[in-house]
Amino acid sequence: MVTGASGFIGNCVVRRLLQEDCKIHLLLRAEANMWRLQDILDRVTIHRVDLRDGSGIRAVLEKIGPNAILHAATHGAYEWQSDARRILETNVLGSYNLLEAALAVHTKVFVNTGSSSEYGYKSQPMSETDRLEPNSIYAVTKAAQTHLCSLLAKKSVTSIVTFRLFSVYGPWEESTRLFPTLIRRARAGLPLEMSSPDTARDFIYIDDVLDILLAFDRFSEFSGEIFNLGTSIQYTLRDVVKAVQQVVGCQSEVHWEALPPRKWDTNKWQADVSKIGTCLSWSPRYSLAEGVRQMAKWMEEHGDDYGPN
Repeated sequence: MVTGASGFIGNCVVRRLLQEDCKIHLLLRAEANMWRLQDILDRVTIHRVDLRDGSGIRAVLEKIGPNAILHAATHGAYEWQSDARRILETNVLGSYNLLEAALAVHTKVFVNTGSSSEYGYKSQPMSETDRLEPNSIYAVTKAAQTHLCSLLAKKSVTSIVTFRLFSVYGPWEESTRLFPTLIRRARAGLPLEMSSPDTARDFIYIDDVLDILLAFDRFSEFSGEIFNLGTSIQYTLRDVVKAVQQVVGCQSEVHWEALPPRKWDTNKWQADVSKIGTCLSWSPRYSLAEGVRQMAKWMEEHGDDYGPN
C-alpha cells in the first residue's frame, strides 16, 4: 500500500513497484490530482479515504491486510499548503491513524518518509543523533511523525523505519520546481533567473531514493530506526546551473539575485549518510550531472511542459 501516490515521490514509488509485479493499493483523498497516475490507473487499486478519517483508514486496511506500507503522503511541503491545522491533522493525526491501523492488521513493514527539515539549520552535516530544531509548522509535524514511528515500533512486531529525505529531484516532480524549470529554460535559450548562487542543498536523484525505500526485506532488524537519505554532498545553485548548462549544451544568461531569497534558504544543508551506509550498505549511484542528464532525457520524452495545464 502506498499513500501520497498522486505526489512526486509516491508516484515514483508506485511505478518502481509495478516493475516488480507487485499488487498495489493506493490510499488517496477525494480531491487528489491524478495527472501523474493517468497511464497506470488500470494497474492499481485505489481507495478514496482521507488520512484524517481514522475509521475509514482502519476499514480499508482490515479489508486489504497489506504486507508493506510506504507512507509518502504529507501536507505542507509546498508554500501554498499553509493551513497549519490541516498540516497538523494530516501529518501527525493522519500518520497516527495509519500506523494504528497497520499495527492492528499486523502489517510486516511500514516505511515512513521523514524530512531533513526536522533538523532545522545546522552548521555541519546533519546526523541522526543531532538535536531536532524544526523551524516551521511543517517541520514540527514531520519530527512528531518520526517520533511516533519510533515509539510505536517498540510496541509492535511491525518493522517501522523512517527515512529523512533531503532534496529529491527527478521525473514526475512539479514542472515548476528548480530542476525542470532550469532544464526547460536552458533548452529554450531563456535567461535563468536565480537567487543567491551560494544557496545550498543536498540534492538526491529519485532513483537513488527508490533503491533503498523499497528494500523491505532489509528492514526487520532496524525497526524504530531513522536514516538520512541524501548524498553527503552539498551542491550550491551555482553547481546546479553549471550541471544543467553542460547537459543541455546551452549557455543561457544567468541573472543571480534576480529572485529574493526564500525564508528557508541557507548556505549549509548536507546529510551525514554514514549510518545508512553502515547499516543498509546503501550509497547513491547518481552524480548531480548524471541525475540532471536523466531528468533532461525524461523531459524530452514527456515534453518540457509536462504536467497539468
